[in-house]
Amino acid sequence: MRGGRLRTGARAVARAAGAAGALLLTVAVAGCGLTDPGEGDDGPITVGTTDTVTSLDPAGAYDVGSWALIGNLYQSLLTYTPGSTTPVPDAASRCGFQGGDLRTYGCSLREGLRFGNGDEVTTKDVKFSFDRIRRINDPQGPAALFETLDTVDTTEQTVTFRLKAPDATFPFKLATGAGAIVDATRYPADALRTGTEADGSGPYELDSYAPGSTARLKPAGHYKGAVKPKGSAVTVRYYAGPAQLSEAWRKRAVEVAGRQLPPADIARQSPADSSVKLMESSGSVARSLVFNLRDGSPVQDVAIRQAVAAVVDREALARDVHLRTVEPLYALVPQGLTGHSTSFFDAYPTPDPQRARTLLHQAGISAPVSLGIAYSQGAATDAEADLLKRQLEDTGLFRVHTRHVEWKEFLQGYARGAYDTYLVSWLADFPDPDTFTTSVVGKDSPLHSGYTNDRVERLIRATQREEQRIRTADDFRAIQKIIAEDVPLVPLWQKKEYVLGDADISGTEYLSDGTGTWRLWQLARM
Repeated sequence: MRGGRLRTGARAVARAAGAAGALLLTVAVAGCGLTDPGEGDDGPITVGTTDTVTSLDPAGAYDVGSWALIGNLYQSLLTYTPGSTTPVPDAASRCGFQGGDLRTYGCSLREGLRFGNGDEVTTKDVKFSFDRIRRINDPQGPAALFETLDTVDTTEQTVTFRLKAPDATFPFKLATGAGAIVDATRYPADALRTGTEADGSGPYELDSYAPGSTARLKPAGHYKGAVKPKGSAVTVRYYAGPAQLSEAWRKRAVEVAGRQLPPADIARQSPADSSVKLMESSGSVARSLVFNLRDGSPVQDVAIRQAVAAVVDREALARDVHLRTVEPLYALVPQGLTGHSTSFFDAYPTPDPQRARTLLHQAGISAPVSLGIAYSQGAATDAEADLLKRQLEDTGLFRVHTRHVEWKEFLQGYARGAYDTYLVSWLADFPDPDTFTTSVVGKDSPLHSGYTNDRVERLIRATQREEQRIRTADDFRAIQKIIAEDVPLVPLWQKKEYVLGDADISGTEYLSDGTGTWRLWQLARM
């Protein structure tokens, strides 16, 4: 689960997660084959993805597929411009911390903002949006991102956020889909809005939406903010899996193919093919095997989790399943972010069945240990789950059953503790290691693993008190060392986001990056 989001899968994460990816409703979709009549060279740009939209309501969405649409339809106080990891004002005209304790954050609302339905955007709408997210506190929603938020106060033009504790990452969180501003007259205060409509003030309006099939977006003439739309209508087509997206791309039923193409499609792409552009983002998706630590879980004993960590072969996953389009990940925080370490490599340097056997024996646990691995579209593939099963069972120490679950059922299942272990992809919510710690192993993590550790919580708080983020590296490394000891999850691999696009479509290089934003407004025909 955005998604710090779950990758559709990930926010989960988590955002996952998870990521991320994550993040997936696996239903038959329209669009497999030729493009629709009327969508020729002058029609909407067609974008294909295997992501699933869990909800169009920002209060009920913390996954990549949902946030991808939400970030285009709604406006947040802050956003990210391409190439920058510092949020800039969007619905706000300016924002900043007040005082030196990082506990009060204020924004002035930009004048002249309107929702797509014509209603004026007011500071009351901003307060309403944050209050309802926390009031609803949906298990699949982003309320956990605002665990440091205490109150939201407003005047006619200003919004003041008062925090329970110092939080240098709060501006990053405002710039995510969790900070989306909704129309207080169109959204219930204490329940999610249902249906297929959205009322936002973002760069796009939702022309029509068919769940699991298509989302048709048109440029919003009312939009005012940091984004400079190119004015192209976009049709997003949702596919049941990588194979279906690959077929659609091969037949050019889509002009841009995003998450998730099969690894083979990426690996065999030739730089000499001038008709296609392959774009690699700077952001990372991290996949992990998450353990259910709740009472009654067969993996509640730390020795079992450590034994799993001792035998997992990440190199084989990267080589045999993902054709080296991913890199083995040996820590909570991916490479490229402040504080990345190799804590799991330090603790479990190579697959070692004998060490795993010793761990179980010393804990008085009889082998084989029976456990299940659940996964869903975007959170993992059949091939990956099967290889993990073989790796564990070949030791003679585990008996594993795998289970593929439809995306929405998957989210609900791990939220209530229905699975022993589950594969999750986590995509950063924002470009800071906090999105791979607070949202993944914090006490209110949307991964719902049941993991808590007081030392981890103290270290997380210490990182949030530091505005100079480079100074947090030691604390993040300390968190990762604890996670390698407690093993609430096993990091498996990280990858960059890839986008394939027709050569005559510009802007694909800006579509996705490490800020968690999906910039459909950057796409245009050349």
